[in-house]
Amino acid sequence: MNTGEALLPPRVPHPGGSDRPPPAALVALLARADVQFNGPRPWDIQVRHPRLYHRLMAQWSLGAGEAYMDGDWDCERLDELFTHLMRADLDRAAPGWSRWLLAAHSLRYRLFNLQSLARAFEVGRRHYDVGNDVFEAMLDSRLIYSCGYWERATTLEQAQVDKLDLICRKLQLQPGDRLLDIGCGWGGLVRHAAEHYGVSATGITVSREQLALAQQRCAGLPVDLRLMDYRQVQGRYDKIASVGMFEHVGTKNYPAYLDRVLQLLSADGLFLLHTIGSDLTCTATDPWIDRYVFPNGKLPSARELSQALEGRFLIEDWHNFGPDYDRTLMAWAARFEAAWPQLAGHYDERFHRRWRYYLLCCAGFFRSRQGQLWQLVLSRRERAQTYRSVRLAPA
Repeated sequence: MNTGEALLPPRVPHPGGSDRPPPAALVALLARADVQFNGPRPWDIQVRHPRLYHRLMAQWSLGAGEAYMDGDWDCERLDELFTHLMRADLDRAAPGWSRWLLAAHSLRYRLFNLQSLARAFEVGRRHYDVGNDVFEAMLDSRLIYSCGYWERATTLEQAQVDKLDLICRKLQLQPGDRLLDIGCGWGGLVRHAAEHYGVSATGITVSREQLALAQQRCAGLPVDLRLMDYRQVQGRYDKIASVGMFEHVGTKNYPAYLDRVLQLLSADGLFLLHTIGSDLTCTATDPWIDRYVFPNGKLPSARELSQALEGRFLIEDWHNFGPDYDRTLMAWAARFEAAWPQLAGHYDERFHRRWRYYLLCCAGFFRSRQGQLWQLVLSRRERAQTYRSVRLAPA
């Protein structure tokens, strides 16, 4: 499923300064993914500056992303390029000296708790506070910054409404329930749950920009929004949701995170965990994503998640709809490109290329099936009721 074919302008011939032949090792490596330098296909890499080759050999994925931001190369269909690369697992096959960079990057994740309380607000400052105007242009009207549910939707707006309703139905929300949303973003879920299911809701975020706008959007509803890390939450809740936040918790903190949810959740309550997952257990996240998009992030694998849950929660339901994230990201990318003429007065071209690269490489990640999207419904052992899995019926 490919959308957004017209995201980028047509390719132009590469300038004469990029005529230096690429290293044979890089040519052979890319050939494993059916990718060429200056080839004729939409997913081929068009070289604008020959220093690209050195940057790839020395830094691989980090070098590729930085070189794209600097204009050293272009590609008509970045999403298809990354689909090819990741289907061939080339993102995990770094050449030359770049292997040492990746080894050092992984060692950093092994040695340090990069998602400690002291670091918890860094991703808020560096990503979610980038500017509400970017997210308002890119996202749906409710500002839902997580995977839509496209079972019966034909638009981004409907996919996000369906996702919110799917979460509420999976949680079996009832009037009077106390709902906690860990990582509430701009308040889309708590607002939907309060308006349509009669709950009182608490939402926490590590982003000041998100909090300010969420408070405006939830005014007049029984919704309490706070700038807070999950380790600081107190109280007792009937239902808890965490949507697109677990990616910032980090492997070293999975036990503490889940123990905190256990303390907050009533004995017969339900906890919905919505997270991106990786097909393989990896020590660290991609170096470019770590530096320029989601600092200190870490995607769980199914093994890591199930090990952390064991002895804490029972898994009532595990729902995978990873391909829906491809479609969501392509919709975001199309909206971002359409809005760029209005955004360009506030952001430079390097930001433009960085954001485009982020959205489309992530689309390729999910299209390649390396990326998964999981919704788990979890309960405490004390819960006596039988849980029946919930899905939305096709249109």
